[in-house]
Amino acid sequence: QVQLVESGGGLVQAGGSLILSCAASGCTFTRFPFSEHALGWFRQLLGKEREFVAAISSRDNLTPYADSVKGRFTISRDNAENTLYLQMDNLKPADTTDYYCAAARLSLPTSANYADYWGQGTQVTVSS
Repeated sequence: QVQLVESGGGLVQAGGSLILSCAASGCTFTRFPFSEHALGWFRQLLGKEREFVAAISSRDNLTPYADSVKGRFTISRDNAENTLYLQMDNLKPADTTDYYCAAARLSLPTSANYADYWGQGTQVTVSS
């Protein structure tokens, strides 16, 4: 029904940059266009709960960020391409983990509880 496919993860040195992408498809986006979904990025350290990284609203272009990434990461979306992005600059070893994109029909996904759909994740490794 809904597919969210992340890409762009990889290995980078501290201080480097990566751009994560999340391509959305599925019949849900026929009934409720991609543009009407709020979107978000989360990450999950081993043994810990999935934590919020950034979100972007369907309208008004609201873009809240976690304090740990504010000023370093930028979330954006391309509704024509059904794609979500996360520009990650000045990466730190503490940013090393799996990153997941999420889509939410009703709420801005600033918490994992608000997400309706999830991608499978892409791994980011930052070496010191």
